[in-house]
Amino acid sequence: MSDISRQFCDELLDDLEHNRLVLPTLPEVALKVRDVVDDPDSSISDLVKIIVSDPALSARLIQVANSPLMRAGRQIESVDAAVGRLGMRIVRDLATSMVMEQMFQATSDVTDHRLRRLWEHSTEVAAICHALAGQFTRLNPEQALLAGLVHDIGALPILTKAEDFPELLQDEAALDRIISELHPRIGGAILRSWNFPSELVDSAEQHENMGYNSAAADYVDVVIVANLQSYLGSGHPMAEQDLSQVPAFAKLGLSPDVNVIDMEETGNAIRETQQLLSI
Repeated sequence: MSDISRQFCDELLDDLEHNRLVLPTLPEVALKVRDVVDDPDSSISDLVKIIVSDPALSARLIQVANSPLMRAGRQIESVDAAVGRLGMRIVRDLATSMVMEQMFQATSDVTDHRLRRLWEHSTEVAAICHALAGQFTRLNPEQALLAGLVHDIGALPILTKAEDFPELLQDEAALDRIISELHPRIGGAILRSWNFPSELVDSAEQHENMGYNSAAADYVDVVIVANLQSYLGSGHPMAEQDLSQVPAFAKLGLSPDVNVIDMEETGNAIRETQQLLSI
């Protein structure tokens, strides 16, 4: 590790340890949406009141509700009709996805391409997670989708801080190594600060732990498999992983030599979900 990389890591971890690291905050509208949907005493009208307070979110949800993926003929023009068509839990996850995408907007051209790639990867992993959970486990597919969407969230503060280290930004390989090593720990800290459930915190912290082996299949397993599947055939170091040595595949009942994206039913579901997240 170079001197600049060592200095960067030391400062980053010291900031994290002493609560000085600037963590991204989840916009208030997404937090309110999550609280309402998770409250058994809330109603669709309660959710609609929150969404209409954010014109951009309202417009996007109506757009999604009218997309071909919803397979509905009647055009809708109101938020309450959109929520009725999509369902409260899908709206919750779409709202989180839509506001999260804003966090992946670069403040400089130097990190713009990295953040774009990171968001595209996150939506692909989320879509694979959704399909895996629905077809190979008894886990909640929407929660699995969210786990995939936030699994690399820890890279954001690293890239933000790296903008103050021009020499490090020039060394892409060194920055990649730092992100790979530190983003799970930082991701866990971010999700704790957002008061996300422990299974999502674990997914961020453990998704690169290839030896992870809990008693039963959980969201960490789903994210591990989805993450590895997303890299198949690429030049990424994760593509070199011996999948037969990864317990998560057996726990999901999947053969390590299967590419779920190539499976007709699963592959179609993955592509549809990723398209939905990208609208």
